[in-house]
Amino acid sequence: MEGNRESQMCRVTVIGGVANAALLAFKFVAGFVGHSSAMIADAVHSFSDFITDVIVLVFVRISGKPQDSSHDYGHGKYETLASTIIGLALFAVAIGIIVSGAQKIAAWVKGEDLASPGMLAFWAAIVSIVVKEITYRYTIAEARRLDSSALKANAWHHRSDAFSSIGTAIGIGGAIFLGKRWTVLDPLAGVIVGAVLIKVAVDMVKDGIGDLMEKSLPEDVENEILSVVTSFSDVQDPHNLRTRRIGNRIAIEIHVRMDGSTDLKTSHQRASDIESALRTKFGPDTHVTVHMEPTK
Repeated sequence: MEGNRESQMCRVTVIGGVANAALLAFKFVAGFVGHSSAMIADAVHSFSDFITDVIVLVFVRISGKPQDSSHDYGHGKYETLASTIIGLALFAVAIGIIVSGAQKIAAWVKGEDLASPGMLAFWAAIVSIVVKEITYRYTIAEARRLDSSALKANAWHHRSDAFSSIGTAIGIGGAIFLGKRWTVLDPLAGVIVGAVLIKVAVDMVKDGIGDLMEKSLPEDVENEILSVVTSFSDVQDPHNLRTRRIGNRIAIEIHVRMDGSTDLKTSHQRASDIESALRTKFGPDTHVTVHMEPTK
């Protein structure tokens, strides 16, 4: 099952990588031929997307490895690490977009004329918006189906490129159709888009670092766990609940009490029943440890 998930994640990433490679080549040509610094910057953004595709491919291969003597809980954390790296890369790209836009705005305020791009650059931006939005929708759907934080992060990187291209298209279109005094629309839109991307990147990094630092699962998920455990009438006082996420899996440890006169075989069977019920609820690869104690 894990091998199949790994191959599906790789397929999704390769499709996105091919789209990125084609777009960045087209954008570089359009940027140079159309004399558009905004489009060249957009091409650099697509190049960062291509690099993150490579990162995902590498880490998905590692995270798909089964548990071994040195990784008792498997290698799922590598997938979380990949999503964190992508978030950091997205943050860096967003900062670059904002700085570049701010510099152009400052130059415009000082009276400098910003370069007016050609139609090829404008159409390249339109094509980028369409292709990247399609790639985002495909990748995010697969990320949800496969429950992959790395694919989700990569999907948002695809959409960040679409957002960037929207700003580029507005700026290029404004410069072409409204005249040179409106060329400031390009960097202004870029700054706004960059701010949105920073919020997305911060959320990605925050979630990734939280999982890497063994952050507990959300309260509503822990309440669901307790609900499953207390559905067994002979089980009392669930306590010492500990949870964490390992890649796309979760780990659950919990202590429960049963009547002290219950024989060991029955107690063991009830612990197995609880583990089975939790895996049915949260997935067959869920790590579950149930510790039985006698009632006081």
